[in-house]
Amino acid sequence: MNIIEVKNLTKYYGKYKGIEKVSFDVKEGEIFGFIGPNGAGKSTTIRTLLNLIHPTNGTAKIFDKDTTKEYYEILKDVGYVPGEVYYYDDMRVIDLLNYSSSFYKKDCRKKIKELAKLFDLNLKQKIETLSYGNKKKVGIIQALIHSPKLLILDEPTSGLDPLIQQKFYDLLKEENRKGVTIFFSSHVLSEVQKICDRVAIIKDGRIIKIEEMSSITNNNYKKIRIDTNTKLNKKDFNIKGINNLIINNNEISFIYKGDINIIINKIKDIKLNNLSITDPDLEEIFMHYYSKDK
Repeated sequence: MNIIEVKNLTKYYGKYKGIEKVSFDVKEGEIFGFIGPNGAGKSTTIRTLLNLIHPTNGTAKIFDKDTTKEYYEILKDVGYVPGEVYYYDDMRVIDLLNYSSSFYKKDCRKKIKELAKLFDLNLKQKIETLSYGNKKKVGIIQALIHSPKLLILDEPTSGLDPLIQQKFYDLLKEENRKGVTIFFSSHVLSEVQKICDRVAIIKDGRIIKIEEMSSITNNNYKKIRIDTNTKLNKKDFNIKGINNLIINNNEISFIYKGDINIIINKIKDIKLNNLSITDPDLEEIFMHYYSKDK
């Protein structure tokens, strides 16, 4: 069963494109990554999906319900963390969270206390006294207090210190084990690599790739670094499958997808000082998708 279904979702601001013909689905129980640099269209997609802004074209469904027609029914079971969080400065944290929980007609007091303890958040502080990171904690807790079936997270870890980030990842994995579906948008590719099952890559408002995380990071891709006293130039490595080619003095490095024997045959006559063949991280693979050659 698909929890989210998006088909040809398009949003224009006048003549300026936000997103165009974005299509993907998110299966029940998966952690789905949505990655791209700032300005690629991640937040526009999410805001359109949540009916915070209206699409120019295309459709979106959550829980098999139309997001523009059954918006209020959908939101009962959705937790959302926006990229930027803004609250009433004069309110205390606990008052804000109690106010938020009142919309769900649930007793959320126990969950609020548990999450505040986990994230080391003082519930009695006023919003105006909080750092950006602590305000982000409030947003995360607010999204989780009603035990939603779907979490939609837009750059959720920005402003969090590394220790709190790790607690947050562990919490997401625990929620996912309980059956919560998670849509995780980020430009920090290493965190998507840690927790996601599948990933969609967005560029200039369009989806350019949807793939299993395992297939992105498996042995199809290799990072190759060659150290030699032989003079090399880029035309020597004009080989299909090579991306992110960098030559620095006597060292050449690149990402390669293909038959490794082709590369071995290419370098067999080169006198090597050193040769390194490793698995690239997601950051490097991502640059492959975004390279001009691609």
